[in-house]
Amino acid sequence: MNIRKTKKLTTIGMLCALAYIAAVVGRIPLVLFLKYDSKDVIIAIAGFLFGPLTSFAVTLAVSAAQMVTTSSTGILGCIMNIVSSCSFACPAAFVYQRRRRLSGAILGLCAGWICQIAVMMLWNYLIAPIYMGYSRAEIVGLLLRAFLPFNVIKGGLNAAITMLLYKPVVTALRQSGLIEAAPDVKKVRINAGVVLTALITIVMCVLFILYLNQ
Repeated sequence: MNIRKTKKLTTIGMLCALAYIAAVVGRIPLVLFLKYDSKDVIIAIAGFLFGPLTSFAVTLAVSAAQMVTTSSTGILGCIMNIVSSCSFACPAAFVYQRRRRLSGAILGLCAGWICQIAVMMLWNYLIAPIYMGYSRAEIVGLLLRAFLPFNVIKGGLNAAITMLLYKPVVTALRQSGLIEAAPDVKKVRINAGVVLTALITIVMCVLFILYLNQ
């Protein structure tokens, strides 16, 4: 039992480190001043492996590390990161934990995608004027022009990349002995249709980015 807990903590620690690296060095400009990083993918994978509470814990650790190292937005920026990542990863993991098969993974990721869009639109309307220094009227003008397309693209990339990476990550962790074989590993398989759908989603997001930045 102690060995199992140690392996779990080791795996979660590794995922925290990877999510932090993604947040720090993997930032890609998407729409105006808004940038995308893939840390939510890693946080979602952690949730798929160990449940939504793990997604929440990884989000807290990574957001706190960002706040004291690279972020210039202070506690509000930290809270925003927590809200954004949890609104995607926690619903995805929650749905998957109750339907541990391919359909559950897809439903969970779609739920996380929709939830993240809704939550961040509300967050930006209510809170963005406080830490961005914009008037609420200016923020309202940015909601459809910047925040909505950004979160649609962000959620789409998060869902597609998670679907592509989950099985390889699980396989690598099993081969390294960090996690044990489990029923969901056999049921959640990346088939050709899923790979094609994920790739199409990524291509559509890239085309949308190019269109918005013309």
